[in-house]
Amino acid sequence: MIASNETVILYHGSKSGIQGSITPTSRKHCDFGKGFYMGTDKLQPLTLICNFPNAKIYTLSVNLSGLNILNTEAGLDWALLVAYNRGKMESAKNLPIYHRLADMSKNCDMIIGDIANDRMFVVLDRFFNGEITDFALINCLKALKLGKQYAALTEKACKNIKILDEQELSEDERNTLKIESETNRSKGIALADEICRKYRRQGLFFDEIIK
Repeated sequence: MIASNETVILYHGSKSGIQGSITPTSRKHCDFGKGFYMGTDKLQPLTLICNFPNAKIYTLSVNLSGLNILNTEAGLDWALLVAYNRGKMESAKNLPIYHRLADMSKNCDMIIGDIANDRMFVVLDRFFNGEITDFALINCLKALKLGKQYAALTEKACKNIKILDEQELSEDERNTLKIESETNRSKGIALADEICRKYRRQGLFFDEIIK
């Protein structure tokens, strides 16, 4: 857990625009739990909202001063924290690893970590379903070079977020982004498949790790 005096510029995509104050009210089963999600790469949120006619992209200034922050690097702990928050760890509810993951983000105002974007969804699910090992997963993370996401989990963190700019996407912009998103997704999955084949006999499977 760290405290920071840094101010960062981040991006947030909304399907229909932010109404009222910024609040930590995403759906529960997101990568780092219920919160308000922002990213360092402008393209990433754009590809998530390009199917919605009233979509808007926001440029934000985020003051990290005085916040309790968990900064997690891409690796096994990151993947297990995502698994925990997505409800994939229920079979390990009585085991020490479950409680360790629950304690990782305890009393956090914000979590900073790599994005499990559409290129990683398939790979993560294959890991959670026992099809690939942790070694293959970690090498996929390194190869795909995901951007960073910031999840504001508390009202305190959300009050430190200011909107600098709001832009509505035109139909042409959304159509271009749809094509780019699908292209990137296909490339990412192909790369991940290649890496998973290369490392399929090295490392541990998900059920071996959580027991």
